[in-house]
Amino acid sequence: MIRAETFLEKQRLLSSFIKMEDLVRLFTEDMTRGLEGRVDGLRMIPTYIEAENEFRKGTPVLAIDAGGTNFRAAIVTISESGLVNICDTVNYRMPGLDGEISSNEFFRIIAGYIGPLAEKVDRIGFCFSYPTEILPDRDGRLIQFCKEVQAREVHGQLIGKKLLETLGTPDKKIVLLNDTVATLLAGKSAAVGKSYDSFVGFILGTGTNTCYIEQNRNIIKRSDLNNSLSQIINIESGDFGKPPQTDLDLEFCNTTTDPGSYKFEKMFSGGYFGGLTLYVLKAAAGEGVFSAATANAINNIADLQTWDANSYVARQISQGHPLADAIKDNNDAESCRYIIAALIDRAAKLVACSMSAVILKCGKGKSPQKPVLITVEGTTFYKLHNFRQCFEIYLNEYLSGDLKRYVEFTEVAQSGLIGAALAALID
Repeated sequence: MIRAETFLEKQRLLSSFIKMEDLVRLFTEDMTRGLEGRVDGLRMIPTYIEAENEFRKGTPVLAIDAGGTNFRAAIVTISESGLVNICDTVNYRMPGLDGEISSNEFFRIIAGYIGPLAEKVDRIGFCFSYPTEILPDRDGRLIQFCKEVQAREVHGQLIGKKLLETLGTPDKKIVLLNDTVATLLAGKSAAVGKSYDSFVGFILGTGTNTCYIEQNRNIIKRSDLNNSLSQIINIESGDFGKPPQTDLDLEFCNTTTDPGSYKFEKMFSGGYFGGLTLYVLKAAAGEGVFSAATANAINNIADLQTWDANSYVARQISQGHPLADAIKDNNDAESCRYIIAALIDRAAKLVACSMSAVILKCGKGKSPQKPVLITVEGTTFYKLHNFRQCFEIYLNEYLSGDLKRYVEFTEVAQSGLIGAALAALID
């Protein structure tokens, strides 16, 4: 154990090396730069969705949730009392997963999925979780597909306009948003009848992102906004460019398919945590933390998933577990768990820094009677061993004293569909 701790100290991988006040300041500065339109800041993408406005009650809308390999749609109605009714749900695979398809074929398939539902409503909310530029009319221009969807002709096209044209209903109202914005709005729907000062949406699963509500007057890069209003800003927080990366973080980042991008995300999100853990364990093996037999076996592990690292540190090991098979004695096992737990603790502090910056930037939550509601989605946040407990400790410790802010956390089932519906119901 002493050797493991010495290794972590030497590599500066312990959470104690992260100074929250410094990282919160850097993150806040990059948020401000992004709002000013500077390329050296966070992306801070306007959504043109005024989340602080009231939303229509009793009006059925078509909600669509498309992301990854899944396409879901349903008719959603929110009652006067705030109850959400979801009916006529359909589930399909995203078009383009089985080979390259044309733009016309892509939209024709989707129109076939939702055609009967679209006939029942005048409004459509579309949670479209692919890199998309949102425009002032709340349509979106696809930047590019990812997650195995093959439909390159769609790149650069207006998703909402093209879908409505294919449906033969060009005059319907359609709003595009991403999954983080949908998460925030789903939280707002669940808060009907309660008093909150503001809302934050946060996702920590395979990747990570955050959105919050910003005053238009602070969005300097847009000169066409009504400065008396506000809107949701999609931060693209996973792409924060100035995280406290160590040498091992940098080396691991360089092994990924897009070195140098999404540096922050690669320090803790579910899509990368297993790979980072394996990279650190191999470095520890090279520095004599483990016995020779264990070190050799760890170096022969080709791949480690986040949930392999998680189950090992949580002592929930199944047959054929890559770490269980590699580690030869109890001392090595405890050293391995110590290193994984330290990386989780560090991850929790990193996320607490970014969340603190967002809460302070929005300027809300100063009264316990009106906290900021943070709606969270993602298995990494909820399932990574001890992550949430450590995160809340760091967050509460920092947001104390003169910086005291009051927050509340919630999770909303089917947030993609509910958030898409809310976006369509906000005028």
